[in-house]
Amino acid sequence: MENRNVVEVEQLTRYYGSEKAVDSISFAIQEGEFFGLVGPNGAGKTTTIKMLTTLLPPSEGTARIFGFDIKKVPQMVRSCIGYVPQALSADGDLTGYENLKIFAKLSGVPRNERPGKIEEILCLMDLQDAADKRVRHYSGGMVRRLEIGQAILTRPGVLFLDEPTIGLDPVARQTVWDMLGNLRAGFPLSVLLTTHYMEEAEYLCHRVAIMNNGRLAALGQPDELKGATGIPEATLEDAFRFFTQEEHEEERGDFGDVKRARRIARRLG
Repeated sequence: MENRNVVEVEQLTRYYGSEKAVDSISFAIQEGEFFGLVGPNGAGKTTTIKMLTTLLPPSEGTARIFGFDIKKVPQMVRSCIGYVPQALSADGDLTGYENLKIFAKLSGVPRNERPGKIEEILCLMDLQDAADKRVRHYSGGMVRRLEIGQAILTRPGVLFLDEPTIGLDPVARQTVWDMLGNLRAGFPLSVLLTTHYMEEAEYLCHRVAIMNNGRLAALGQPDELKGATGIPEATLEDAFRFFTQEEHEEERGDFGDVKRARRIARRLG
């Protein structure tokens, strides 16, 4: 039996003035899937994730999370998702345990369940030894793990991660990747991850959508996207350049190879 779709995006569009930041994108995410939305800064990734988390209304189109329409019932959408924004948001003057305790209280976790849930998250995020330290003394990677822990404390069905390792050094980035990899293997969760690190998407995601200039250029499994380039031992970076180059050629009027890229994109998506 195929997994059901827990996120369904249909022609989602967002204007800023006359400019389309997100241009009629459509995709679906299956239950238990790690889905990557990749592209350079300014591609429309953050705008997309803000619409899906109900922080920003779409100009056109819509999306459903577990069947709940983001425009019609945003409060129901918020009740079944977790969200970690780009900017670090944990309170540095509080300990890790205190941050989780406040989040649990604000999220409506019953008082008698809070200690057990907090301990579970601290273990899952490998923060037990730092639980009583003030977060201002955490490394960037530790803060990110704490914030991801906060976001999954209420056991959401879908977790949205917006550039979760931006600004981290390579060691901290790898630590977060490893933690997310463990989470993927052992936690019942669907994830939408935005990133401009192609290696991050390839390491973590079952499927990847390449986004450029507000549009989806291609969608498929990393190996499918790499194989479509025709380049031996291609990387996901090669695939990104392949599909976005075709898009730029279309804008210049070079239509020959564009048709081929469109056929490949339709086959993958």
